[in-house]
Amino acid sequence: MSNELDDLKAALNRATPAPDARTRAAHLRLAAENFDALQGTRAVSRPTSDRLNLWAGFKTGVKTMFNTLTTRGALTASTALVAFGLIYLIPLGDNSIVPPVLPTTADEISAEKETPAPMQAAPKLLARKAENAPERLAPQRASGADADFAAGALAAAPSSKSVVAETALLPEPDTEAFANAPANPLKITADDPVSTFSIDVDTASYSVIRASLMRGQMPPRAAVRIEEMVNYFPYAYPAPEGDAPFRPTVQVMQTPWNPETKLVHIAIQGERPATEAEAPLNLVFLIDTSGSMGSPDKLPLLKQSFRLMLPKLHPRDRVAIVTYAGSAGQVLAPTSAAETATILGALDHLDAGGGTAGQAGLQQAYSLAESMAQNDGITRVILATDGDFNIGISEPEALKTFIAGKRDSGTYLSVLGFGRGNLDDATMQALAQNGNGQAAYIDTLAEAQKVLVDQLGGALFPIANDVKVQVEFNPAQITEYRLIGYETRALNREDFNNDRVDAGEIGAGHSVTAIY
Repeated sequence: MSNELDDLKAALNRATPAPDARTRAAHLRLAAENFDALQGTRAVSRPTSDRLNLWAGFKTGVKTMFNTLTTRGALTASTALVAFGLIYLIPLGDNSIVPPVLPTTADEISAEKETPAPMQAAPKLLARKAENAPERLAPQRASGADADFAAGALAAAPSSKSVVAETALLPEPDTEAFANAPANPLKITADDPVSTFSIDVDTASYSVIRASLMRGQMPPRAAVRIEEMVNYFPYAYPAPEGDAPFRPTVQVMQTPWNPETKLVHIAIQGERPATEAEAPLNLVFLIDTSGSMGSPDKLPLLKQSFRLMLPKLHPRDRVAIVTYAGSAGQVLAPTSAAETATILGALDHLDAGGGTAGQAGLQQAYSLAESMAQNDGITRVILATDGDFNIGISEPEALKTFIAGKRDSGTYLSVLGFGRGNLDDATMQALAQNGNGQAAYIDTLAEAQKVLVDQLGGALFPIANDVKVQVEFNPAQITEYRLIGYETRALNREDFNNDRVDAGEIGAGHSVTAIY
């Protein structure tokens, strides 16, 4: 077999012509000629090195433009277009972002030609930042002989010394505000044996934290409310029996991370009435349609979330829609939940734009809700917003006072937060806590399913208002204790029996967990 393979190899070698340098050169020359003919490539080398340097590439383009354009009008228009179209963001040490300083006059451009080192842009950049202290710059407009020609390019220059155009596209400032307080201190039982707090069934903190982590960011420290993280999850607590609205569960266990201490786990499980026993609902969707709600995770997600909720309502339930932006207005009169197409049509026509007249929206929503109230029915305003109130009442304390004055009318208020960047969690918490309602944050459709479908009974059907918890520790058995979380829900000992001090609401099937 080896002899046959050797013979075949020898035959192949004899049939293969020997390399010929002249033939190879002729083939390469023919290939180059064909490439030039087809691609239009010139014999000179292409200046690819400049393309690797953004600054050099930009300067080359500017030089070419000004060598080609000779008329003053064309010069003005093209310069303005460059100033408008090129956005080059440079982060500084304070996390702010400012635009580069581009040459905007003929003299500046002429001087720029003689400045080969791109490093000179940095001092000019910082100087421009210092001059323009406001975070957002508006385009400057000038008048002159070429104003009409350059109008479509933002601005015109009255003389060669004037600035043609300057724009800065900066990110929206982060105006998020979260309701929180310093962590509960360690208590000496002999000095302070009684712990009192209002229940909290809100879940907004957990969703906000998850949204931050999913974006690859650490959550704001103030956004972390431990009790809302604990209460986010369902637990298999035993249900109350008979006519009892609640059933408490108390457990004591060893602290996993500290053998010198123990954990006291206190749980309250609310009853879940039969579906046929549920009272009819009068719901007013109060929807923020201000300009800040335009991003996909705000108004569009809000519409999709309410779409999930509507099939869970009964024909006896009624729905109305009020929106607020620069002003408030009724979009949908009270309508049976069975008229799904009508309700969805009203939602689909909502657009974002204008300021945030939260006060006017709340006033109109409450007025409409009171007119919808039925005997034995439950009336609730569901506010959907990013929390940005900037027209009318906007301070949390003022909003608390307004909502507290409406609370006794029997109309509940729940708050759904959407979006990040200007999420005013502090305002949302103030509204929900004083409106006998729940605050939740919707960051995904899965969260909307959880809050507005799976846990709809707890969100809409209250079984008790002003629910307070008071625990008294025995100094003979317990030396020290600390309540984990509930900092924003802390109450004084004497507030437990004071009906004038408001506390949280618990809905059908809700559970509340506290850990000491």
